[in-house]
Amino acid sequence: MATALKNLSSYNQDEVPSGEDGIFGIVISEWNTEVTSALLDGAVKTLLDNGVEEKDIYIQYVPGSFELPFGAAKLLDKKRFDAVICLGCVIQGETRHFDFICQAVANGIMEVSLEKEIPVIFGVLTTNSQEQALDRCGGKHGNKGVEAAITALKMTSL
Repeated sequence: MATALKNLSSYNQDEVPSGEDGIFGIVISEWNTEVTSALLDGAVKTLLDNGVEEKDIYIQYVPGSFELPFGAAKLLDKKRFDAVICLGCVIQGETRHFDFICQAVANGIMEVSLEKEIPVIFGVLTTNSQEQALDRCGGKHGNKGVEAAITALKMTSL
């Protein structure tokens, strides 16, 4: 388990570029809100802690993780962003639905990023259980929202 090797919220502050003057979008799934709200809190706090002004953080809600790529594309059509962070949570169920959703979301986010030539960050938890998701949205393994925000800040400096 990769997360067991590193806390998702751990980062070396010296290695994170300032987000000052940056404009960031966050697209967040309304599904699994206990988890996604915590991811959002972690991402926003991290952006603010690294120089991004609150007025330069735009948040767009979508129904579920499957809709994240479309939400990111629409956000990028409306305004110039330095990066867009996609936050969601897909938890394994009894059917293969999980596999199809995870693959579609990952591919969709990558496609939007490449098409728009703007970093679109994959901040989606894909877990086997609710407990694993809670461990990764502020629990014992940190917060993937923090990790996604750090990734966005680093990608904007390329």
